[in-house]
Amino acid sequence: MSEGDVFSGGCACGAVRYQCRADPIIATFCQCRACQWDSGGGHSSHLGVAADAVTVTGEVRFWETIAKSGAVTRRGFCPTCGSPMLLTSTGMAGVIFLTAGSLDDPAVFRPSMVVFASEAPAWDAIDPSLPRFAGMPPSRT
Repeated sequence: MSEGDVFSGGCACGAVRYQCRADPIIATFCQCRACQWDSGGGHSSHLGVAADAVTVTGEVRFWETIAKSGAVTRRGFCPTCGSPMLLTSTGMAGVIFLTAGSLDDPAVFRPSMVVFASEAPAWDAIDPSLPRFAGMPPSRT
């Protein structure tokens, strides 16, 4: 992507749409238990971007979980079709995570690491060449 590019996505039924006007900050596979519930599989796939670069249209409903760190995670989904689309965490203020499955062009998602690998089900095989972290990686700041 180059500066000024826009990528977009939304839910399966089209009731919720979003546009992002910034390059991704991070792209992860997360194997924490909450992400397993959210995705219905062994992990979720998230693209982190600056929250102020994302515009969402349509109604999004949220459910909250408390991470082991104490951070509050809010997961957004379409109330009509149930598609998970985004999440925020008080542990990463100013960042919104978009689900890779909700992207109009899934090729925008280029994973760079696996987080919460310590909670991975044995059957959830992810590219072994990606760096793995038992929990969240150390902050880059």
